[in-house]
Amino acid sequence: MLVWIWLGCLVAAVVLYFRQVYSFFKKRGVKTPPIIPPFGTMVGVLLQQEHFADHISRFYKKFSDQRFYGEFQLMKPLLQVRDIELIKKIGIKDFEHFLDHNTFIEEQYDPLFGRNLFSLKGQEWKDMRSTLSPAFTSSKMKMMLPLMVAVGDQMILSLKKKIKESKHGYLDIDAKDLTTRYANDVIASCAFGLKVDSHTEEDNQFYAMGKTASNFKFRQLLMFFLLSSFPKVAGIFKWTLFSESVQDFFRTLVMDTMQNRELHQIVRPDMIHLLMEAKKGKLTYDEKSSHDKDTGFATVEESSVGQKQINRVWTDDDLTAQAILFFIAGFETVSSAMTFLLYELSVNPEIQEKLYQEIRENEAKNNGKFDYNSIQNMVYMDMVVSESLRLWPPAIATDRYCTKDYNLGKHNDKATEDYIMRKGDGIQIPVCAIHRDPEYYPNPHNFDPERFSEENKHKIQPFTYLPFGIGPRNCIGSRFALSEVKVMVYQLLNSFEVSPSERTTIPPKLDPSTFNVRMKGGHWNRLKVRKV
Repeated sequence: MLVWIWLGCLVAAVVLYFRQVYSFFKKRGVKTPPIIPPFGTMVGVLLQQEHFADHISRFYKKFSDQRFYGEFQLMKPLLQVRDIELIKKIGIKDFEHFLDHNTFIEEQYDPLFGRNLFSLKGQEWKDMRSTLSPAFTSSKMKMMLPLMVAVGDQMILSLKKKIKESKHGYLDIDAKDLTTRYANDVIASCAFGLKVDSHTEEDNQFYAMGKTASNFKFRQLLMFFLLSSFPKVAGIFKWTLFSESVQDFFRTLVMDTMQNRELHQIVRPDMIHLLMEAKKGKLTYDEKSSHDKDTGFATVEESSVGQKQINRVWTDDDLTAQAILFFIAGFETVSSAMTFLLYELSVNPEIQEKLYQEIRENEAKNNGKFDYNSIQNMVYMDMVVSESLRLWPPAIATDRYCTKDYNLGKHNDKATEDYIMRKGDGIQIPVCAIHRDPEYYPNPHNFDPERFSEENKHKIQPFTYLPFGIGPRNCIGSRFALSEVKVMVYQLLNSFEVSPSERTTIPPKLDPSTFNVRMKGGHWNRLKVRKV
């Protein structure tokens, strides 16, 4: 009898606790999706019934009459902001109130993730942004572009060889595998100074580690939410997002490469060199470069935060943390952008043909030379890439952490009281849903590069196009990512026709078993060598 009484008390205590936690938004009059303890509002995502992007879009539409609404990632409350003017205030005007990202990995438990640019907070983040910003100007991209072209050349040779060996005269490829290997080799070359050919050496260690670090399957998805919701518990059990073997691999790689270059006085125009220059305080922001014609419409501007001169000394772990972040960001998000672009080109052959003609014009005009100026001058290429990033943004949402109490105003027109965010509260901006909102983009599910033509791009409402985030905390590597995507598409279309295969998923559906932006059934395309 005593056991049953204690059990009843325990159940009652748990119920009361859940009621207290999940009343966070209700007490403030803010709407939320259905809540199922202990999953919060994420039950469909955690049970792999729907992709996170579909989840975001579904409730963005449901709460169309709200400026913002609430969600619970497990037991962590998170405000979803859908009002564009409010997003502008949070991202730019009142940026100091939302300086940081939400913490989901504490640096004392996982320094190689907790010390990267994404995770750093406050003044430390400002100092690191200022330190690294000069590494991503257009002048630095000009130096790295030949390295990207060289990686693309080896990819084209490998594909042509496979098609020649094929009995069919074409090759059906998993585009995700192709683009991931390309992105892997670009990062190996442009960041670490390594020559890797993942199309020939399919199981090389660099590629294997990259897949392990960036492939957010169910375990990492669950760990992501656990680390975010229960950081103290994570500390007790020493949970980390990345395994010890992954951390050791990158730490050894970065330190050995730096030591080898110091010893032999090797200088190479890549990220390791720039990090070494940053450590010595020799990396300065190039004002002239910041005024150059940019990589494209989607390129984000560097704020005054990133243009300040910093003399701070960083540790080896700090620099290793940045190198790992560059690798993961370049490995997954860039390959995702390229994969969906190839899909859209394959199912929209008239757009592919128009882009191919622009490529041929550049080939004829520059005698087969493709450089940074080519990227700047290819107008239709930029339209196509910009539209692909609208329809399939690799970062489906961006977040901020409230650092000072802030008045968000009323959550809808009928509300009588303002909503005050407290220090420590989190918000999320549903990028993928905004990009497909018919209020901002007519026929939003159509792939239509003409939205970004000279005649039409002024119609795009500011702050409704956010493929690289918003404000001073936007993606530092937008120029690098856009250059990489354009180089790959240029080289592929110059050599091959891209079309759907029997295995291509039409219409596309996102795979709910992963946090990454991937199609259910894989990303299949058919390549045929062009007849010139």
